[in-house]
Amino acid sequence: MNQFQELGLSEGLIKTITDMGFETPTPIQVQAIPLLLKNDTDLVGLAQTGTGKTAAFGLPLVELIDIKERHTQALVVAPTRELCLQITKELGLFAKHLPKLYIVPVYGGADIRNQIKDIRRGAHIIVATPGRLRDLIRRRAVDISKINYVVLDEADEMLNMGFKEEIDDILSNTSDDKLTWLFSATMPSEVRRISKEYMSNPAEVSVRGEQITNKNIEHQIVKVYPSARFETLKRFLDYDRDTFGLVFCRTRRECKELVENLAKDGYNADALHGDLSQAQRDQVMRRFRSKHLQILIATDVAARGLDVQDITHVFHFNIPDDYEVYTHRSGRTARAGKKGKSIILMHPNDGRILQAVERRNKIKFTEAHIPTGEEICELQVLNYIHRLRDAEVSAEVEPFMERISAELSELSKEEIIEKIAALSFNRFLEKYRLAPDLNQRKKVRREQSSNNARMHSLYINIGAMDVENKGQLLGMICKQAGITGSQVGKISLNRTHTYFDVVEEVAEQVKSSFENMNRSGREIRVNDGDGGGSRKGGFGKKKKKRFGNPAFGRSGGGSGRGGFKKKRKY
Repeated sequence: MNQFQELGLSEGLIKTITDMGFETPTPIQVQAIPLLLKNDTDLVGLAQTGTGKTAAFGLPLVELIDIKERHTQALVVAPTRELCLQITKELGLFAKHLPKLYIVPVYGGADIRNQIKDIRRGAHIIVATPGRLRDLIRRRAVDISKINYVVLDEADEMLNMGFKEEIDDILSNTSDDKLTWLFSATMPSEVRRISKEYMSNPAEVSVRGEQITNKNIEHQIVKVYPSARFETLKRFLDYDRDTFGLVFCRTRRECKELVENLAKDGYNADALHGDLSQAQRDQVMRRFRSKHLQILIATDVAARGLDVQDITHVFHFNIPDDYEVYTHRSGRTARAGKKGKSIILMHPNDGRILQAVERRNKIKFTEAHIPTGEEICELQVLNYIHRLRDAEVSAEVEPFMERISAELSELSKEEIIEKIAALSFNRFLEKYRLAPDLNQRKKVRREQSSNNARMHSLYINIGAMDVENKGQLLGMICKQAGITGSQVGKISLNRTHTYFDVVEEVAEQVKSSFENMNRSGREIRVNDGDGGGSRKGGFGKKKKKRFGNPAFGRSGGGSGRGGFKKKRKY
């Protein structure tokens, strides 16, 4: 028996829902649908994105519309074009057995003249973004003075995006006896103001606590310093090539730089931020929805109202300062009963912020394991071999088999397998052959700090022009000198050379191990750095930088660590 039948929906809608494959309503649907069907009441529904809010208001709305009346009876207001189109699509599916129910979406970035024509042909329900709807009202192209229902979906998102004036203008053009259904993931003061000013004794249903603690979402953290965030993100992407994820950044600049660096390293990624035109935004979203993009990098503002199915991972390139921001971000995954992961790449000193997010969202984060280079190579090789084993052989290959067999006749089965693996994974093997264990490095730095080990500064004539990052250089040093990552301290990577600290006891061993070593025809030298003195804590004092790195630092601006500092006035 379909459990939607118990909510009071008609047989036609039950048939439609069954055809769509839904049998069990979500908590917000269980509470909202019977209430809206049986009572003429305003409603405040509090539930996170991805909980089935569209069906919670959409099914009763379709049920209550009188298709015999051609005028506009209902208005649904949503924050973005993407959500507007998604709601329109779902309402159309709900109205499958009501072919004379007309639903018209209106939004910015499209020809307003065509939208006006569609409305004038007849629209029982208008689904709109705030800016475009207010424009249509001012042109007198739409009359909402006689509508029966107004739905404000993602109300907190609309207010966060600066649509307060538009919402006030829209609601002031509606009649006093309409019913208003407001749905929101959170209840900030502005949303509460709207409910008091424009609603009459609204009923309230809430599943916020239940959804936030949804066991389908794994809430994880990785403690990394800003310099290691990019490498850490790549480790997760390389380990699970089936990742279909979102990466949230704080600033447009951080978005652009991150996607540029991922693209340079061969990752299928693109960015969504406020500098894109509507046409560019639409193109990025089409590629992401069709999974031609593996990773979408976005700011919080650009991703608002984003509704894409099957997202497996949400990565937070910085820890969100606001628990409500985390609510919206993490809600992009684990939809419709599927599982997902929400992973924060947090600064080790952000423990208090993490505790606040845990406390306000009533969740508990676990620390994720950063895949090691060995684990990534092993998994990728095995995945390739499995695909090789299961591949279907085309008949077109048959004419070439005799020649192929002759070419490989001198090789054993094991040698053939080794060569296939080598050819297929040269990039991975080269990339991770000397890669350090990032999990180990975190522990090492804490141990070094607590033990205050005596360190010795060394110089090597290898720099950023020779290696991809500090991790690759660290791996090379450890392998050549026969030491562990725990014996290496700070690394200052410059373009042509590098200064690095090692535990004093192994300094001579490191220097001697590089004697007579050549790389690409160039002699590699390791000498004492800073005069070869020994000291506690690593490098000597450095001049303070006036500016941080807003792109890959801890923050994208302001006066916090990694942000811009105000110039001193003289």
